[in-house]
Amino acid sequence: MLCPAPVAAPSSLWSARRAFLLAAGAGAVAPAIAQVDVGSSSTLRKLIPAETLERSAAQQYQQMMEQARSQRALAPDNHPQLQRLRAIAQRLIPFTAPWNDRVGQWRWEVNLIGSKQINAFCMPGGKIAFYTGILDQLKLTDDEAAMIMGHEMAHALREHARERLAKTQATNIGLRLGSQLLGLGDLGNAAASLGGQLLTLQFSRSDESDADLVGLELAARGGYDPEASVSLWKKMGNATGNKQGGLAFLSTHPSGPARIEQLQLNVPKVQKLYEAARKRG
Repeated sequence: MLCPAPVAAPSSLWSARRAFLLAAGAGAVAPAIAQVDVGSSSTLRKLIPAETLERSAAQQYQQMMEQARSQRALAPDNHPQLQRLRAIAQRLIPFTAPWNDRVGQWRWEVNLIGSKQINAFCMPGGKIAFYTGILDQLKLTDDEAAMIMGHEMAHALREHARERLAKTQATNIGLRLGSQLLGLGDLGNAAASLGGQLLTLQFSRSDESDADLVGLELAARGGYDPEASVSLWKKMGNATGNKQGGLAFLSTHPSGPARIEQLQLNVPKVQKLYEAARKRG
């Protein structure tokens, strides 16, 4: 599944990654009023301990990166496409704090995996990965790549995976939402053991709409053209599956006229944020 990629020297790998992490964590931004309307996050997610899920996600992410490295498919820090993605992340991360009060504890990572797969994700805790297929086959501009990254970051910020797992496990264990603390320990254990399901979770239409709008605002605040959200999903809608490439991203993020229409309606709401960001440089 994974395509070969050159391996960087350990010293340069560490220094570049350390520089990215330091830059990503620097420059706190004062909370700003959201321009898009997504409502509050579901309280159901609290049935799953955030720390446990983030720790499980970090472990799974590390395993995936090690597997990619062993197959010479993990892009080195000097890879142009990876540098491009990390530059985008550095512009978006400072605007994530208002969406989740745990962001200050996250250790953001961005990596690139050589694969024809059209896919990208952000795990709980800020663990981001893109596949080269989504960049190359869709010929994404920086603005369009920022929309994908913002969308995936929004899933993590709004804790959609945490909510999905809570619903699944609450049903499996037979809990009632009105019960007291019965079963919460079981749910915590489930969060630790179900980390492997994080990339196969099926988000609801509401989750997808939520992530579209939050991602749109994050990207606009970072200085990326909100109109790119429309062109991106048009590209997604026009993408055709083939045995070599696969459309893993579209299997969990279906495109359609309703999605594009919603984005078109919300682009004007964040246009001034984009223009202000461009003026700041």
